[in-house]
Amino acid sequence: MTDIAQAAEKAKVHDEKEADHHPYFRPKDAATLILVDRSGTIPKVLVGKRHDKVVFMPGKFVFPGGRVDKADYRVPCAAPITAELEANLAKGSPRTPASRAKSLAIAAIREACEETGLCLGRRTQDKTEDKTEGKAKLEGAWKPFADAGLLPDPSGLFLIARAITPPGRVKRFDTRFFTADASAITHRVEGVIHADAELVELVWVELGSKPLADLHPMTRNVLNELDTRLATGPLRHDAPVPFFHFYGGRMQKDILS
Repeated sequence: MTDIAQAAEKAKVHDEKEADHHPYFRPKDAATLILVDRSGTIPKVLVGKRHDKVVFMPGKFVFPGGRVDKADYRVPCAAPITAELEANLAKGSPRTPASRAKSLAIAAIREACEETGLCLGRRTQDKTEDKTEGKAKLEGAWKPFADAGLLPDPSGLFLIARAITPPGRVKRFDTRFFTADASAITHRVEGVIHADAELVELVWVELGSKPLADLHPMTRNVLNELDTRLATGPLRHDAPVPFFHFYGGRMQKDILS
């Protein structure tokens, strides 16, 4: 990954020059979903190109993701997250309770649908407008699932890494990076990607290719982890999960336990 290594070095210099002048902000829980197509010789990942006029990372290629919503835990699902994924999400300090683990996985699916129009769900016999007491209806951002007769399905998600934005930033996120196979996409919402949208283009790109060299350094670290894991065969929940964070002004990599 020569191109990526070169870009990472340039970004490192930029980050070192950025002043940590903002007060401490507690990171907000967030989730990112990296969809992988393994049908070819070299795995491809789905990235979206941001509009040139957005404030944050204009014109950059990004993965869908965002903050966890309060309602994410209450959304009805076609299947629960796996016990192995729940255990991986619980690792680290402080521990993530089961309810929060579900919210993180569901947030990744919701953000992917909102930003790309691609929905990871499963068809059910019952109507998805769930009216069970204590559960949220599939409305708002979840309406595409209800319209397609789907419930979100987090059972095929794997945790690749966890990363926390450095201190000194106005916006800080404690992000869990999930991945899922492209075969988990069961519905596409038309019209989400267009010239005036937040994402103006979706592209499947090979791991290690030039378009990925311009990603945020932290995201490239996560992609390197994904590349390494894919090289060993099918994804497994028992693989080590790295935790990227900053200490003393430098990025640290630990293994969650």
